[in-house]
Amino acid sequence: MPTDSPHIIALLSGPDQKGIVSKVASWILEHEGNIIHADQHRDPEEVVFFQRVEWAVEGPRSAEEETDAFRAFGDSIGMKTQVAIAGQKPKVALMVSKGDHCFHELILRWKAGDLPCEIALIISNHETLRSAAEGYGVPFEYISVTKETKSEAEAQQLSLLNQHGIELVIMARYMQVLSPIFLNTFGKPVINIHHSFLPAFAGAKPYHQAHKKGVKLIGATAHYATADLDQGPIIHQGVAQISHRHSVQDLIRKGRDLEKITLAHAVSWHLENRILVYENKTVVFD
Repeated sequence: MPTDSPHIIALLSGPDQKGIVSKVASWILEHEGNIIHADQHRDPEEVVFFQRVEWAVEGPRSAEEETDAFRAFGDSIGMKTQVAIAGQKPKVALMVSKGDHCFHELILRWKAGDLPCEIALIISNHETLRSAAEGYGVPFEYISVTKETKSEAEAQQLSLLNQHGIELVIMARYMQVLSPIFLNTFGKPVINIHHSFLPAFAGAKPYHQAHKKGVKLIGATAHYATADLDQGPIIHQGVAQISHRHSVQDLIRKGRDLEKITLAHAVSWHLENRILVYENKTVVFD
């Protein structure tokens, strides 16, 4: 196999039916592709089939032609089909406020080459992280957000996202709620990190809520943002054990560690095309 052969990654989902795996493999073989990795899952309750398959393009067609052809093939067998060319690096924007733990974690992983993307823009409702962003060499845009100016602020944010060609937004502890109008207008994935183990302790001060309740586990939840606040499809969750000896500040400190790692994993899996969303759930392939 030529070492420079482009790779295609396809995600398929739809009603389970006999022979799907064989049909997919046969199509790839007929088009001179070489399967590198394949994984599948069947939801027995919903009777839905899911597959992630990656193959090297060794035929005469370009990777772009291959993606278009496979997408049409997926439609023809009744599968919802997402196709991507491996190695392409989408442009990403971070939305931040004052907290810097998730911000630094993502940027440092990106700088180390662990996140296959281009962090092209940082948008914040505070000036706090401007110097850090400039130190990393990433454009920083400050847009004040108040209850009275929220619509105008979101219009400015959307304009910036469009100007920079952003394909993914990451809410790295951005302490504002994105409106349904923003999410629908942007029309691309938005990943959020919630500092609690959703659906428990949604809303403000979750660690205070958890401490008052006397829980023995705290967590962080990375999910896709939707119009329903904190109800989007969950990508990943992290937990840590606590005891009666831990103060609220202990919970907050442990929670920050959970938040940055949980968000980083979710972002990585999204960028590697490992996530399939159906209904309000996700399938995350290894």
